[in-house]
Amino acid sequence: MEKWVIKNKKADFAAIMEQYKISEVIARLLVNRNQEKEEEIKAYLHPDLNLLHNPLSMKDMVKACDILENKIKEGKKIRIVGDYDVDGVASTYILFTALLNCGAAVDYEIPDRIKDGYGINMSIIDCAYQDGIDTILTCDNGISASEQVKKAKELGMTVIITDHHDVPFLEEGDKKEYLIPKGDAVVNPKQPDCDYPWKSLCGAAVAYKLVQVLYGKFGIDRKETEPLLEVTAIATVCDVMDLVNENRIIVKNGLKLLKKTKNLGLKALIEKNNINLATLSAYHLGFIIGPCLNASGRLDSAKKGLRLLLSKSKEEAEQLAEELKQLNDIRKEMTTKGVEQAVKLVEDSDRKEDKVLVVYLKDCHESIAGIIAGRLKEKYNKPAVVLTDSEAAVKGSCRSIEQYNIYKELTKCKHLLLKYGGHPMAAGLSLEQAMVDQLRSALNQNTVLNEEDLIPKVSIDIHLPLGYLNEELIAELELLEPFGKGNTKPLFAEKNLRIRRASILGKNANVLKFQVVNEYGRVMDALYFGEVDDFLNNLTESYGQGEVDKMLQNRDNAVKLTVTYYPGINEYGGSRTVQIIIQNYRIIN
Repeated sequence: MEKWVIKNKKADFAAIMEQYKISEVIARLLVNRNQEKEEEIKAYLHPDLNLLHNPLSMKDMVKACDILENKIKEGKKIRIVGDYDVDGVASTYILFTALLNCGAAVDYEIPDRIKDGYGINMSIIDCAYQDGIDTILTCDNGISASEQVKKAKELGMTVIITDHHDVPFLEEGDKKEYLIPKGDAVVNPKQPDCDYPWKSLCGAAVAYKLVQVLYGKFGIDRKETEPLLEVTAIATVCDVMDLVNENRIIVKNGLKLLKKTKNLGLKALIEKNNINLATLSAYHLGFIIGPCLNASGRLDSAKKGLRLLLSKSKEEAEQLAEELKQLNDIRKEMTTKGVEQAVKLVEDSDRKEDKVLVVYLKDCHESIAGIIAGRLKEKYNKPAVVLTDSEAAVKGSCRSIEQYNIYKELTKCKHLLLKYGGHPMAAGLSLEQAMVDQLRSALNQNTVLNEEDLIPKVSIDIHLPLGYLNEELIAELELLEPFGKGNTKPLFAEKNLRIRRASILGKNANVLKFQVVNEYGRVMDALYFGEVDDFLNNLTESYGQGEVDKMLQNRDNAVKLTVTYYPGINEYGGSRTVQIIIQNYRIIN
């Protein structure tokens, strides 16, 4: 059962409306998103690139760029070491492109997900040494690589780390000792002594900040960094960063640039997926473009995604885009099967009672464990860990809920693990097979979660009767985009809707279309994309099959709903009509 809560924040809405020339609905939505101070509202409504924080305030940023400037001028060989997910590929692309522009002797290495695992490892260090590399520059990894950095330094190499992951630490009582690798420069805003005002950047954004400073040293116009915002925006969305503060500025402006991108690879990927550039949104970055780039790192080599971004000819770009799309289609099929297996394991065992789901799928492809964990988290509203066999040990991916810092909880269990790292909401780990059951026990016996935490909460912005909806309001809502984590799509509610008629649509019969009418007689079309069978079964339980049949036969019926929704425009046959997309529903008996 969901817990519905209406936000009821107070403010001087009339003053906000007057000052910023916006409607009351938008004023209320701003306040609900904690945008109340003048500078906050201005930045939110007009997220200009000039509002980005000064990259020079990031710890070791000047030091890192001084080192790179000298190495480039001396002609020393630099190797970028990235990661195999979208953020890692984007970070590598940003640094490689920028260093080439500065005249560097630079190449790159991206670990293989299966063979190497996450981040820089000893074999990558050895290869760099054998290849005569002078300087290693990491991106989206390195903050947990103390031993690897130590080895590289012993071999006489310079090491610059750029990363955004949580800094590892040892905790004794109230004391925390942060384990920061002893590189020549460590650029990560999450370091405890870093003064940078915004800590929640993705790896690509940290790399972008470095490029801003580096271009300044080489006299390259800062405008030249702007095309790199396109992939920074993709990485920010795909790494599930909160779309507030700097991240919102990056994504909003990155989307604008993407609509007229000159990057041949991104152009081809957008075309292959039939994305309409006019309506390009954060959704397309997170659920279409990002997964295609990610598919190469999951099922092939992440270098294929990087080669797409670096494509110099239309033919190469189109071929690689087609290959990535095909890989993503295969990944989708594998994910569907994996999710079915995982749900069956939970439903057919006592795991369903666990507050933290730990599911061991021996034969699952390890690259999709994180996606399956995410689906389990969504279905059960519980943190989920999906484990699978790899060559050396059991590997796992974790996805969490807001009330549960998975990285912190894994730290409490680190005696059971071979390796782990990540964020409060997502993490990776490896362990011996014999430790799987112990990990499940430890996470559940020591959990900080209570029953209340596991009840899905539906946070409603405004009770907004259908009569308030029109095209002007829907256009005004675009001011609040891009939507995503930390800046969720507004959610409205309307009560006591009668259903005039309903029909089942879609080739998989997975969409319900209604015509609804509210207490004041406003009639509107509505769509529901949730579990159609569950919806109809719930209606049948409440009203009986006869009333549901009447509803589907466009006859008078007794069905009434209270719903949460988001409004949109339906364009069909040259006409435009306002409609609502139902997100949640309650049946009125």
